[in-house]
Amino acid sequence: MKNEFKYTFDNKRYQTYNFYLKSKFHSKVFKVGLNAGFTCPNRDGSKGKDGCVFCSDFGAGEYAGDIEKELLHQFEEVKTLRHVKWPEAKYVGYFQAFSNTYAEVEHLKKLYEPILKQDNVVGLNISTRPDCFNEEIYDYLEDLSQRTDLWVELGLQSSNENTLRNINRGHTFKEYKEAIKELRSRNIQVCVHIINGLFGESKEDMIQTVLDIRDDIQAIKIHMLHVMKDTDLANIYQKNNPHILTKEQYIDIVVDQLELLPEEVVIMRLTGDAPKDQLITPEWTLKKVIVLNDIDKEMVKRDTYQGRKVNA
Repeated sequence: MKNEFKYTFDNKRYQTYNFYLKSKFHSKVFKVGLNAGFTCPNRDGSKGKDGCVFCSDFGAGEYAGDIEKELLHQFEEVKTLRHVKWPEAKYVGYFQAFSNTYAEVEHLKKLYEPILKQDNVVGLNISTRPDCFNEEIYDYLEDLSQRTDLWVELGLQSSNENTLRNINRGHTFKEYKEAIKELRSRNIQVCVHIINGLFGESKEDMIQTVLDIRDDIQAIKIHMLHVMKDTDLANIYQKNNPHILTKEQYIDIVVDQLELLPEEVVIMRLTGDAPKDQLITPEWTLKKVIVLNDIDKEMVKRDTYQGRKVNA
C-alpha cells in the first residue's frame, strides 16, 4: 500500500524532527550542542553522588561544545563546523550536557539569552530532569516559549519505578508526571527521552513506558542502552553479563512503539550516538544509518506507520 502518512516529505512513516523544523521555518535547521557547565542533583550530593548507572562523565554531552570554552565561543565553533554541510541553515541552541535547568533563574538567563540573540537562532532545546524545576523556572520557561521555539527535553528513561531505582535515576515517575503537568499547563513543548534495553526490562515494560507517556508529550527520543566505559553500568555488565538487545530486537520494539505514538508526536531520535572509543556494547549501534534504514524497511514490511495502533 502507498505510504499515506501525512507528516513526511519523503518515504518516512513517522514524523521526523527535520520535517517539523522545515515545515515551521521553511529552511534547514540544525542543533548547536552546548555544554554550559551544569551538574545534576544525582551527582552533586543533593540526591546522590554517583549519577545514573549509564551516565558517563560527559552527562550525555559527548558531542556538545568544549566545556573549557566560553559558551558563545562554543556556539560559533560548532555552528561553523556544521555550516560546511548546510551553509544556508538556521540554528537551535541545544543545552545538552547534564541538567540544564539546575540553577537559579538569573543564572539561566545569563546562559540562554545570549544564545537567543545570535543571528538565525530560531529556538532553544533544553535538556534536563523532572526534578530540576521551581516556580520561577517554570515562569521563565513559559516566557521563553512565547518568544522562541522552545523545547524542554525531559530525561525519563522508563516509567517503571523498579527500573528507575535499579538505574539509580534519583527521581520517580510521579515526579516526572508532576513536571509534565506543570510544563503543559503553560503550553511548553516537551520532548521525553526513553531508553530501550535497560537491564531487567521486558519488551512489555518498554511498550508500557510509551503507553504511560504518549498522551502528554509533543516529541520523543528513543535510545538504545549503551554500555560505556568508566560507568557503573560497565561494572554491572562485566559482572553479570546481562542480555543486550540485538539490532533486530531493538527494531521490532521501536516499530511497535511508533505504532502506539500519536502521529502528531515529533520523533526527534530513534537511535543514539556513542563515541566508538567509549562504547563497550552493543557495537551495532555504531552503524546509525543502517539502524535507521532497517527501521524504515521494517515499517514497509509491516505496511505500518506512526500512530497506526493508537486507538487499538
